[in-house]
Amino acid sequence: MAEAKNILFIMFDQLRWDYLSCYGHPHLHTPNIDRLAAQGVRFARAYIQSPICGSSRMSTYTGRYVHSHGASWNGIPLKVGELTMGDHLRKAGMDCWLVGKTHMRADAEGMARLGLEPDSLIGARVAECGFDVFERDDGMLPEGPDGYYDPDGAREYNKYLQFKGYESDNPWHDFANSGLDAEGNVLSGWFLKHSPEAANIAEEDSETPYLTRRGIEFMETHEGPWCCHLSYIKPHWPYIVPEPYASMYGPEHVLPVNRSEAERQNAHSVLKAFMDTKVGQTFSRQDVREAVIPAYMGLIKQADDQMGRLFDWMERTGRMQDTMIVLTSDHGDFLGDHWMGEKTFYHDASTRVPLIIYDPSPQADATRGTVCDALVESIDLVPTFVEVAGGEIAGHVLEGHSLLPILHGEADETGRSFVISEYDYSGSPVANMLDAGVRDAVTFMVATKEWKLVHCEGGHRPILFDLENDPGELVDLGASADHSEVIDEMYDHLFRWARRPSQRTTRSHRQLMDMRTESRGRGVVIGVYDENDTPLELTVKYRGRKAKPYREYLAKK
Repeated sequence: MAEAKNILFIMFDQLRWDYLSCYGHPHLHTPNIDRLAAQGVRFARAYIQSPICGSSRMSTYTGRYVHSHGASWNGIPLKVGELTMGDHLRKAGMDCWLVGKTHMRADAEGMARLGLEPDSLIGARVAECGFDVFERDDGMLPEGPDGYYDPDGAREYNKYLQFKGYESDNPWHDFANSGLDAEGNVLSGWFLKHSPEAANIAEEDSETPYLTRRGIEFMETHEGPWCCHLSYIKPHWPYIVPEPYASMYGPEHVLPVNRSEAERQNAHSVLKAFMDTKVGQTFSRQDVREAVIPAYMGLIKQADDQMGRLFDWMERTGRMQDTMIVLTSDHGDFLGDHWMGEKTFYHDASTRVPLIIYDPSPQADATRGTVCDALVESIDLVPTFVEVAGGEIAGHVLEGHSLLPILHGEADETGRSFVISEYDYSGSPVANMLDAGVRDAVTFMVATKEWKLVHCEGGHRPILFDLENDPGELVDLGASADHSEVIDEMYDHLFRWARRPSQRTTRSHRQLMDMRTESRGRGVVIGVYDENDTPLELTVKYRGRKAKPYREYLAKK
């Protein structure tokens, strides 16, 4: 083992924490990811900062809460001026590259205001969330009557498929994410009834193997020190996978749904609105779950096989000896639990994610194969990476904690007593369902190891779960008078978090300490009656000076 010279930062999209065998799934065996956990530390309580792709990722990439960086929903730009992982790492002497997805939208207006050209080096980095781009693939090229959701989605991947002979103007949809019937009709993966179909593509040409190859190509062609963000698109919908994975799992492998009728009947008004969305109603059907979840499991099994291929290559080439590997997800997937689909609420199915970190350095030998129960947030990754790179953590900007002390056996906890997640649904149809104004369509989660509270703006009561006695989060105690003290305590946590000085990013803590006394030697004398009431050396410029009466100057004119 040697010191970590490089960082391979692997992120999957919409991978639930409990759909890996090392996290306890009874049917979905993931030996390669388990192998990484056996060589590193598996974190059991890792939480994202927002249960939706874009804002979750922006927190991960900036090391800052959504409340701080402001990119609070998909498609909301990360404002110019927000420092990112790439900015912090390059300052520490480490390159930072992207292979895959970011879901970032550039602040085009802000760039134009500052004269940042998108094709300049700085402009390109600002537009790409601070990364240098080996290949960006946000993996989404849906097309509707109003055009493409993301015209740049799957751009290079589609070129690859067309080069391989997949004849279509959008092979991402027609082959990688759709099946085919006997008459040659495309069975779109957007329709969940087609999830049991095999994607009409050679397995080696599907998205996950493709990005694995691109990640290996990056490592083959770049000298360190580097951080490579290998960001996979799956197991995010469309839920469809090629053979042999399409046939690996069936309804018999679908775990019992985690929900209750009482939970739905007594649902908080905001939570009920999310249950009543189209995706919530659809995933509340068992036939839908039995169609989708086997495909979701197949996508994860394929991902694990690709991790085996990747880790084998790294071992053969010596990269395992000098590269820290971090594996996580941007959020989970309800899959029908709690009468919901998608990810946009705060139960653990959505906000708790897998996090496994392998550090090749000898300092990490004592923690290999261990499980950490500390409260960890996705914003902890940037300060961890900066410390690995040998840089100084900008504590006035970065809001997370370095995990190196835990990885090296020097600490068991991060120092935080609660975690925070936020969701701004003001641009979502749910806001219309609730007739909520833009300022009221905002929610916050604060969770300890024992309790989870969800605050909903708009005058709603809180939601409260007892995580020790109700780990399935089925009974909402937010209206219980018996739990008023707990609710008050959780709100104290939330208010303490809200009072943090997160926008004071242009001066470091050290600079602020120095500012307390530095003006004394620069001639500012406030509240001093007599020069002898303050150290004389501070007023030397004001003593012993001579000048003529101003009238003498006026007389000369």
